[in-house]
Amino acid sequence: MKKLSRRMIAMLTNGVLAAVLILVGCVCFFPASKNVSSALEGRVIRSGNSHDGVSLMFNVYWGTEEVDGILAVLEEYGAAATFFVGGSWADDNAACLRRIAAAGHEIGSHGYFHRDHTTLGYEGNVEEIARSVQFLSLVTGEGVTLFAPPSGAYDEDTVSAAESLGLKTILWTKDTVDWRDKDAQVCFSRATQDVAAGDFVLMHPMAHTLEALPRILERYAALGLRAVTVGENLSA
Repeated sequence: MKKLSRRMIAMLTNGVLAAVLILVGCVCFFPASKNVSSALEGRVIRSGNSHDGVSLMFNVYWGTEEVDGILAVLEEYGAAATFFVGGSWADDNAACLRRIAAAGHEIGSHGYFHRDHTTLGYEGNVEEIARSVQFLSLVTGEGVTLFAPPSGAYDEDTVSAAESLGLKTILWTKDTVDWRDKDAQVCFSRATQDVAAGDFVLMHPMAHTLEALPRILERYAALGLRAVTVGENLSA
């Protein structure tokens, strides 16, 4: 009986351990996502209204040289874009920020320190967003009306804070994921596959993105699409 009891205890212990391992594995490979209500999702904008416009959105926290190259390509093709700029980058690259604005492109806020806005609370979101907006407006002399949360992370506090500052919260229709997949062909494919009027296409100032940009703009033109700012796309 003692041997049987020990055997049963051992089996029960092993079973519990196996269950724990399975649970841990599920948590690791299928992390719980933050719940976003349909009402909150409805306050975030992922596409525009243009009948022939597509918006290239460049999130900028690095890549000053690539930004200059992107500006040159956009000028060559007569294209407009929206640059969501991080305040900490702008603080170190005010001259480049002025070049973006002087070229007629739209400037939006991408926060100041590229923080996870779902962890900041309402007041923290207001401070992080407002600080960037104030600096961007000071450098460019233009108002800021759009905000793109870093990594697309937002919650009720984020959206409410942006709205309190007079900003629309913008996310993307298509994400090239060019910061991770450093391949010009992949970037081109993700920016153009099944693209439609009104789409917002997310990019970053990367060397391979710059390499792909002329082909992307040529493909849009072949489809009868124009590269327009998010603001124009929304107001169409």
